[in-house]
Amino acid sequence: MRALPPDPRARLIVHCDGAARGNPGPAGIGIVIADEEGRILDEIALGLGVATNNQAEYTAAIEGLRRARELGAREVLLRSDSRLLIEQLEGRYRVKNPALQRLHRRVRELERGFERVAYEHVPRELNRAADRLANRGVDAMLAAGELSRPSGPRPWEGAAGSS
Repeated sequence: MRALPPDPRARLIVHCDGAARGNPGPAGIGIVIADEEGRILDEIALGLGVATNNQAEYTAAIEGLRRARELGAREVLLRSDSRLLIEQLEGRYRVKNPALQRLHRRVRELERGFERVAYEHVPRELNRAADRLANRGVDAMLAAGELSRPSGPRPWEGAAGSS
């Protein structure tokens, strides 16, 4: 009997970043999803409207996990240069802000769709591609005059767990 080759999408690496110009201010997210060999499977740049930097960071993680699930990932390594995000998702820091609590719950809901999710804090210089995309999302939203009509999701608004 011949064994099937391993599924290349079984474990994906999600680099994510949020950007806010002002806090709060015009915000965006950037996401790069790659396989373990480093092949880029998807890149996302979206504007969020007005948000805080932490709301943008969480939204990037949420959208990165959501897209990894769509791509068929069973395991995810999520990398971010936001120490707060990673420490909160690892359970080392408490989430006190109500808007961030909603976002944190949404991440936990998405985690259940995978066999394993790991989080890793990376230096900013190792997250440049996601940072570039987050700023591209902000730039495109501002250039289109869509600050009040963002292209990206706003999961910190509305009911808990909404996206």
